[in-house]
Amino acid sequence: MSARDEKQLGAVLARTLARSRASGPGDLPDAVRDAARELGAAGARVYLADVQQRQLVPLLDPDPETAGPGERLDIETTLAGRAYRLRRTQTSAGPPPVGWFPLVDGMERIGVLRVEARVEARTAEPEPEPEPEADPAGHWEALASLVALLVVSASTYSDVFVRATRDRPMSLQAELLWAFLPPRTIGTRDVTSSAVLEPAYEVGGDAFDHSVAGGRLHLSVFDAMGHDLASGGASSVALAACRSTRRAGGGLADIARAIDSTLARWIPDRLLTAVVADLDAATGEFSWINCGHPTPLLIRGRHVIADALQRRPELPLGLGYHDGGPQPVHHLRLQPGDRILVYTDGVTEARAHTGETFGESRLVDTLVRHMASGEPAPEALRHLIHSLLAHQDHHLRDDATIALTEWHPDGRG
Repeated sequence: MSARDEKQLGAVLARTLARSRASGPGDLPDAVRDAARELGAAGARVYLADVQQRQLVPLLDPDPETAGPGERLDIETTLAGRAYRLRRTQTSAGPPPVGWFPLVDGMERIGVLRVEARVEARTAEPEPEPEPEADPAGHWEALASLVALLVVSASTYSDVFVRATRDRPMSLQAELLWAFLPPRTIGTRDVTSSAVLEPAYEVGGDAFDHSVAGGRLHLSVFDAMGHDLASGGASSVALAACRSTRRAGGGLADIARAIDSTLARWIPDRLLTAVVADLDAATGEFSWINCGHPTPLLIRGRHVIADALQRRPELPLGLGYHDGGPQPVHHLRLQPGDRILVYTDGVTEARAHTGETFGESRLVDTLVRHMASGEPAPEALRHLIHSLLAHQDHHLRDDATIALTEWHPDGRG
């Protein structure tokens, strides 16, 4: 990129950022379109993934004369969806030529940016239509990066983008839990953690948490008894106690005790099963506590290592039992490429109308098959949770949470 191009790009991005601060989230479609035109495109549009990651939803331009079609795009079957699924730019020759640029925050997929190329009028001498470019100058990738940051930032204080990604209201307990949940995917060069949760609009007591700090990845998966507002409250309290203890320097045993005593005191008679774990990204040491939860699975290559994480589980949290003394923390040294799969019982116990359960074997086979085809972990989990929903005719009777942690010290995650 030439110095002149860099200067122009910087100026356009700075104006777009200043405009977003002054006018608010509702002006983003206009601001992005104008920025793209300044950079030489005919126009641009932002699409966000819906909460269940089935469709890409357009943020509509408020001006009806320039808004154009507001169609939703299927993530599974469209070029836009492919850009989202693989986090790679996709182009089409048109007419008009179009580029689809993924919107990514860290490792979390947000949506895509559609950029339409400007096609000059034909002269007497026919010229080939310009092919859409993946923007070698970096203009569109830079604009897409800014858009992703603006969307994520504004979503914390505005309902504009949240509403766009939903097609129906959420239950109170689901609204409570989603307010506490972290991004679905996080990670570094050495480790990745990704999670999915259904039924997205009616989830009751399941929750997950993950974070990266000091070369360690923390993972927690919770399953509160029941499927009501108190269940959502129990899981939300567990998330808060986990984070408060972790951020104060506490270890896994401290986290278990804090959740146990907090639930016993403030939400009595509400039990919660949990796996609370840490992964040292430098050494591959996996440490965990299992409080009444299904045993996590160790996947190596295309196979589950039988009973690798099978230990005597502790009692569920909320009884006050864990406040009485030290808790056993288990340890296992992983090999590069190993994956840890943590799930709630709503996954394996989901029943089809025939009575057949989804089961552990189907869970692992579905995940391994998709990852073996080259899909990244977030995409494999997206397919897995959709397979689970289809198995139960899209009406889950229990919450279903799946979390996948990968250790890839060679940086190939």
